Amino acid sequence: MHTNHKGFQTKLVHAGAPKDPYGSVVTPIYQTSTFSFENTQVGADRFAGKADGYIYTRIGNPTIRALEDCVAALEEGVGGIATSSGMGAVCTVCLALLDRDTHVVSTASVYGPSRTLMEKHLGRFGVSSSFVDTSDLEAVRHALRKNTRMIYVETPSNPMMQITDIRAMADLAHAQGALLVVDSTFASPYLQKPLSMDADVVLHSVTKFINGHADVVGGILIARDKAVYRRVRDVMVITGCNMDPHQAFLVHRGLKTLALRIERAQESAMKIASWIESRDEVAWVRYTGLSSHPQYELARRQMRGPGSMISFELKGGFEAGKTLMNKVRLAVLAVSLGGVETLIEHPASMTHAGLPAEERLKAGITDGLVRYSVGIEDPDDLLGDLEQALASDQAH
Repeated sequence: MHTNHKGFQTKLVHAGAPKDPYGSVVTPIYQTSTFSFENTQVGADRFAGKADGYIYTRIGNPTIRALEDCVAALEEGVGGIATSSGMGAVCTVCLALLDRDTHVVSTASVYGPSRTLMEKHLGRFGVSSSFVDTSDLEAVRHALRKNTRMIYVETPSNPMMQITDIRAMADLAHAQGALLVVDSTFASPYLQKPLSMDADVVLHSVTKFINGHADVVGGILIARDKAVYRRVRDVMVITGCNMDPHQAFLVHRGLKTLALRIERAQESAMKIASWIESRDEVAWVRYTGLSSHPQYELARRQMRGPGSMISFELKGGFEAGKTLMNKVRLAVLAVSLGGVETLIEHPASMTHAGLPAEERLKAGITDGLVRYSVGIEDPDDLLGDLEQALASDQAH
């Protein structure tokens, strides 16, 4: 269905859905590894790119394509590339756009495995990397080199909730002859559209908000330019990190309620973040909806809403944070985020444990930092849960 001029929620429901020959309202799961050809000429034309159609699920599949087309429509890009995991998307875009002896500048507090990929593994093949506070334009400008070919940012960043000015960063990258890649997982297409602010590629771990139900792992990349899209898709195909059709079906199903889920969760998050900020036990809170956030005005200009991710530091440090996480009864102690259930985690020992302590502290990831992903539960129940856990912390 063509939804180029329809509202966002209409696109969520209808974009990317091909017309099924049997009239199925939902795109079926094409659980097949290979596709037949009517004759040898059709097969030759498909392999040569002279004819539409499918060949092999690693290369393309109708169920996967429906999801790719839907997210591409939401992000206003030329095409989507679904991968088997969020890190599959990160690896694919880095392998596609970085060559030997090139350089990448990245957000310092970027997701731990993304930083490990750039620092440790790409470094083995001659790619160098610098990690800076990308909310500071001058810091990024100072980090650029003659061979910089990518600026890679998370905004909002994980877990510090820093906001990078996407349009300013795109101008800086393009003046350098580099491409801007934005990990927009924390925002989702509902809250932020990096391609409309001149980013070249936007990526998501669809495991999080896009799927929204903590039951699928996956990633997706969307490009603004056809040439970049082809480069990235070719790498995904050759490395074989394609999404599975059943994965794609579940993600596409979860995606349809994205706006409803985010609206409910961020309404609760605003209430909870304000409450946390008022507590004597708390040293500071980072939530883009609070005026105390360092990039509050930028977030209001760049994002549709503040989302549902909160980070905060307890005055009691590591032990206080540990006690809090052990005492919550409703929030689930687990990594990941963006699901219908509220999750709480300790970045220093969980998502960012792979970083040396010195590097974690440089990125602002202290030992007492708590990350809280607000779900769609009743906010009063979540507040009660936090209150009893903090009371236990004080008693401890």
